[in-house]
Amino acid sequence: MPKQVVAALQVGTSPEGTQDTLKKILSYEEEIKKSGAKLIVIPEATLGGYPKGSTFGTYLGYRLQSGREEFARYHAQAIEVGAGDQYPEINQLCGLSQRTGAAICCGCIERDGTTLYCTMVFIDPYAGYVGKHRKLMPTATERLIWGQGDGSTLTVVDSPVGKIGGAICWENMLPLLRQAMYAKGVQVWCAPTVDQRPIWRTVVQNIAYEGRLFVVSAVQFMPDATTMGFGDIVDESTGKRQLPGWPSSDDNCINGGSVIINPYGEIIAGPLIGKEGLLSAEIDTDMIVEARYDFDPVGHYTRGDVFQLTVNEKAQDIKFTN
Repeated sequence: MPKQVVAALQVGTSPEGTQDTLKKILSYEEEIKKSGAKLIVIPEATLGGYPKGSTFGTYLGYRLQSGREEFARYHAQAIEVGAGDQYPEINQLCGLSQRTGAAICCGCIERDGTTLYCTMVFIDPYAGYVGKHRKLMPTATERLIWGQGDGSTLTVVDSPVGKIGGAICWENMLPLLRQAMYAKGVQVWCAPTVDQRPIWRTVVQNIAYEGRLFVVSAVQFMPDATTMGFGDIVDESTGKRQLPGWPSSDDNCINGGSVIINPYGEIIAGPLIGKEGLLSAEIDTDMIVEARYDFDPVGHYTRGDVFQLTVNEKAQDIKFTN
């Protein structure tokens, strides 16, 4: 395959909610075209929002009415995911993909009835919406507000840059999930997240080096949690939300850190820190073959005579029949 450009679009959820966030994403159309990128990865929970610092009124053994109301507001900002006119946000991303010629992997909060999922959607410039992945294991108190995905959305799709798939934030650290995805032939691993810490870059460098593939990790940049509108306690001197235990209200709520990494675990673009922007790099998937000469995680290095991995890829929704 010829060399291609991939990119991370480092943006955060808008103060005005999902529709304004979508406008922000669409505003990068010309920059995407100029970059020549054929894959754009957009951070975890960008559409719908990551309510960092919120408790949703929950304490061990009881929940407050204010938290229930907070969840209802959050639910209203989530989007429904699928193909067709009834999915307006997805349709607008499909239009962006078609106009730029770039596949899109976008982190969002998916609304399915009254349950929410942390999801990334895959959009092809020709076929439109082609699939989604729901986060298998929300981290810590994320479990209060998000359901768990199942094996039916361990999605890998073809794209202009090769086979793409991946995982969201800390589920990237699940070894068996990684192995299952490697076995599906992923060439470019998409890792949307809100983890801004330097150790996160070590995590995704390890995935690139272990999987012998390219990684595009897109991190949100969100200056102020007050913009989310979830039960804010504001520091009057700075106008920013006070996050319990957070070092300083002067710090950005989520400070970015997007990176692009090659199959040898080397960062080839980024980290982009402290601002919004489009981070891009040229990749050559032929490098994957070179890198797997001495370590192939789904070939000569697997020791299938010793280890076997069983994956349940059936949907776990309860179905009622008469």
